[in-house]
Amino acid sequence: MTPASTLSEPLDERKFVVALARGLDLLRAFKPGETMLGNRDFVERTGLPKATVNRLAYTLTVLGYLRLDESLGKYALDAGVLSLGFALLSGTDTLELARPHMRTFAREVGAAVSLGCRDGLDMIYLETIRSETALTLGLASGSRLSMLTSSMGRAYLAVQPLDVRAALLAELRKAAGNEGDALVADAEKEIAAFAAQRCCYSFRAWHDDVNAVAVPFREPREGRWLVLSCSGPASSMGEEVFRDNVAPRLMALARRLGDTG
Repeated sequence: MTPASTLSEPLDERKFVVALARGLDLLRAFKPGETMLGNRDFVERTGLPKATVNRLAYTLTVLGYLRLDESLGKYALDAGVLSLGFALLSGTDTLELARPHMRTFAREVGAAVSLGCRDGLDMIYLETIRSETALTLGLASGSRLSMLTSSMGRAYLAVQPLDVRAALLAELRKAAGNEGDALVADAEKEIAAFAAQRCCYSFRAWHDDVNAVAVPFREPREGRWLVLSCSGPASSMGEEVFRDNVAPRLMALARRLGDTG
């Protein structure tokens, strides 16, 4: 991950602290469900030299953001990261406002509804509420989704200024490797349709048996873009269900929470 890929504004190298960015890259190396990573994992996922990884991991351990299991020679995220996460969630008024509406939505639609925001080249779930009756994937708060293949990511891209979107798509194409051109082309089709639809879909693109729709809205107080999404099993919730029933409901919910443009 390059430092610029996590930014929404042009990089001012005079102000940018490379060492700090590299340390945060180590923390971002953990994926949902992973508990332990070793130095080799950090090197492979960040592209940083082994000596740099050793110094950063030691510093983050001293500061309480990583914990070293000496018997395994691997690191786990420690309480410092958790405290930052709680600070973010407790400071998000929109999340508190959204939760009861999301519970009602999930129950009535019979699917999972999530609230997320951008994190680097991914989208990250701030909250997910699932229907008790529907079979839905168990993605929880903190889970990351591809910005290219997820409806949430496509909806976020759709409301970005043209120059920001172009820069993000270039980074995403590069990060996706050989599949980059095809994935970006698919995402651009949904982004182009956003003006008429006011939402973005992902039909079996992120997962073979998952359909989803997402609606972006601007948070009233902080002005940042958040995204609501609803997902369900493609085998029982087809495209028509999402277009005719789920999407209009989700757009109405987004309008309650902020400015949908």
